[in-house]
Amino acid sequence: MRALIIDDEPDNVRLLALQLARHCPQVELVGQYTDSTDGLRAIQTLRPGLVFLDIEMPVMNGFQLLERVGDINFHIVFVTAYDQYAVRAFRFSALDYLLKPIDTVDLIATVRRAETTARINPQQLDLMRQYYPAGATSVSPIAKGRIALPHASGMVFVETKQIIYCEADSNYTRFHLANGEQYVIAKTLGDVQEVLETGDFVRVHRQYMVNLDHIQKLVKGEGTYLLMTNGVSIPIARQQKDRLMERFGWV
Repeated sequence: MRALIIDDEPDNVRLLALQLARHCPQVELVGQYTDSTDGLRAIQTLRPGLVFLDIEMPVMNGFQLLERVGDINFHIVFVTAYDQYAVRAFRFSALDYLLKPIDTVDLIATVRRAETTARINPQQLDLMRQYYPAGATSVSPIAKGRIALPHASGMVFVETKQIIYCEADSNYTRFHLANGEQYVIAKTLGDVQEVLETGDFVRVHRQYMVNLDHIQKLVKGEGTYLLMTNGVSIPIARQQKDRLMERFGWV
């Protein structure tokens, strides 16, 4: 997989290049740039499949660079020391958003995710584009037990049984999967609820909707919460507690 690094800090560029060389041998680093203008030119000429892009850069920041690219036909991984840009980053359908210093485990997972998406053959991609135009932001049911989520290259198809829970993030929703992957779409949790809240999913809190099959334990008390199969604790709103107990036949 051909990749570029665009970051105005030379030390950060060298460190990321070293991490990729040591831990992600499947990545062919074809360019390293500390100037955003040079980076933009490299994207247009080298046609990478993966771009590691800083956000805060002089002359032209990461978002401005992407706006000048136009048709984004590569994976974007934002790398930055600031976490306040996360929501805006995902508006560009970023594959991931990594905070500096970059954790090696997170980097490996991101590259693997890019590989998985890249394995979609041209025929499959054409079919996705036919039914789900580029820029679509909705979550769409496509078949029993599966949903389609907008992604950097078009759409990603997820088995609903792999979704542990969905988390509201302002006007966005984050999907947490059993394999550790996360996907963010530009839809509210209420929008997602209309599609997913059937027999397997239930809204337990204004911020959370859970997959009933992934509930490991319900812990009662003043702050009743659910322990999910990935070890995450999910609070239950008081008005949802009785409803959930009824669904499970708990007393």
